[in-house]
Amino acid sequence: MEFLTRKWIKPENLNSNGTLFGGALLSWIDEEAAIFTISLLKSPYVVTKFMSEINFVSSARSGDIIELGMEVVKFGRSSLTLRCEVRNIMTHAVLLVIEEIVFVNLDSSGLPAPHGLKQLPERES
Repeated sequence: MEFLTRKWIKPENLNSNGTLFGGALLSWIDEEAAIFTISLLKSPYVVTKFMSEINFVSSARSGDIIELGMEVVKFGRSSLTLRCEVRNIMTHAVLLVIEEIVFVNLDSSGLPAPHGLKQLPERES
């Protein structure tokens, strides 16, 4: 799993309970997953199709730093399925895991299009 994005939790990210607002976290996850997918497929035309169950198991407070991790778990013809884990780097607690986030590659007309990947590309050194 690659943890490429970190977020610093600020007062404007909190809910009325003083913990990280789930909607803000889900927005960050969707954005990071899209950027991750676009970078892999080298295509700006991707859309979120599906997110599996979201179970918040812990939270973060103002001043905490969290990191979002993504990994590919499945390649489809026009889709890519990711797994996401978010963890608090201050407490080492996992905030949530999303087992499946499915993105679909689109052509310039907005229709599903094959992306051509069957495995992760080799990383450049």
